[in-house]
Amino acid sequence: MTQTAAFAPPPATASPHTPSGAGALVWFRRDLRCHDHAALSAALASHRRVWCAFVFDTDILAPLADRADRRVAFIHASVLELDARLRAAGGGLIVRHGAAADEIVALARELAVDTVYANRDYEPLAVARDARVERHLHREARRFVTLKDQVIFERDEILTGAGTPFSVYTPYRRAWEKRLTPDDLAARATPLSGRLAPPGPGESIPALASLGFDPVDLGALGIRTGMTGGAALLAQFLERIGEYGRARDYPAVKGPSYLSVHLRFGTVSIRELARAARDSAAATPQSAPGVAVWVGELIWRDFYFQILHHHPRVVEHAFKPDYDRIVWETGPAADAMFGAWCEGRTGFPLVDAAMAQINRSGYMHNRLRMVVASFLVKDLGLDWRRGEAYFARHLIDYDLAANNGGWQWAASTGCDAQPWFRIFNPVTQSEKFDPRGQFIRRYLPQLGGLAERTIHAPWLLAPLEAAAAGLRLGENYPRPIVMHDEARQRTLARYGALRPSPPPPGGDAAR
Repeated sequence: MTQTAAFAPPPATASPHTPSGAGALVWFRRDLRCHDHAALSAALASHRRVWCAFVFDTDILAPLADRADRRVAFIHASVLELDARLRAAGGGLIVRHGAAADEIVALARELAVDTVYANRDYEPLAVARDARVERHLHREARRFVTLKDQVIFERDEILTGAGTPFSVYTPYRRAWEKRLTPDDLAARATPLSGRLAPPGPGESIPALASLGFDPVDLGALGIRTGMTGGAALLAQFLERIGEYGRARDYPAVKGPSYLSVHLRFGTVSIRELARAARDSAAATPQSAPGVAVWVGELIWRDFYFQILHHHPRVVEHAFKPDYDRIVWETGPAADAMFGAWCEGRTGFPLVDAAMAQINRSGYMHNRLRMVVASFLVKDLGLDWRRGEAYFARHLIDYDLAANNGGWQWAASTGCDAQPWFRIFNPVTQSEKFDPRGQFIRRYLPQLGGLAERTIHAPWLLAPLEAAAAGLRLGENYPRPIVMHDEARQRTLARYGALRPSPPPPGGDAAR
């Protein structure tokens, strides 16, 4: 990415339109901030009186199995902060608890606004919900205006020379970088004061208990919420962004940005992050390599959003239709293996430590997401959709587009995916990315007495050496539920039965 093309200074913010006297309603969803917010900016630029609303949507919340859901707690805390910021500027949030499509239409009628603004959502259920809202508002002679906000480029903005969607990341990235202009990164900003309408008397944010959820101590999990949390994490990350390319793969190292949950719920702006990266590369040229790698991850995010938009069938099916014919392991034995994977009882320390991380905190390091996904699909032979659904239930930063894209990448069923004959070796991954076993020891203290050379495959220890380290295989730590070399052969046969392109000479280049 060249500095002149991608990281040129942004233009001055355009002056707002002349405001109309009619009121507007801004519907906050996965954009819980009041700065650099496309829908809020557009409403304030066009209307003299603007109300703000958020709905705790029962269509989303009711199916959640865990009443102590970390995501709901994160949203609730972030909504409280957003309301306080808006109140400081003369407004505030009107908060409802119900089916969002019904609540927003009713609220628009109650406030007698002529326009409802929202930032676009690309998930199929959200698209259907928004279409329903638009229909009902239109019947009442009201407008529903949606804007791009959670991505840099959306839908049909980046296409191949033939006018078709990209299905391979690298050419998509080149086109993304070529298309990028300073305006794409410019803040969507309009002064808040003077036009925000306050909520009516008695309006308040319902407690988690009244929503049917239990409190969660996110601070104890190291999770910072809201706009202040996102800003603090961004400031910290910018101090080490130059090391991102080297540090991001090591789960025991503070390498990632940890901003994924803030991107998911919009407590930071994607434009803000890209601007900050641009400014870092300009101010500190030696950080440019790390910046380029991190911006590449932001582009992957846009890539998966456009895949979901153009191919919504990936929610239930393989991007490559032929791979829907894979015969996965099923039955009681498969269910037992899946249970062991979920609970971190596979006997492979890096896999088990990673599953302990997600189960305890709702977060998993990105390298480990690839490792555990590969293990589920290509060591255990289980359908990738089972793992995807588990992540969807437990990840605090769960995002359908990225989660689906990541799992299909690992399963070799997706666009630009890991080739089917490339199979992660969980032991060599452990030796390479947690060489001293620091991450493993943090989550599996029963292995703390093992040496660096033995902690990655404890079943290979001699009995006396294991006993001296306090390890009792089958008691305080399980034996491996599969042998990788044997599982690899079964996977090659499973995928090979579909007759996809054969592996190149030299085998599967397992890593």
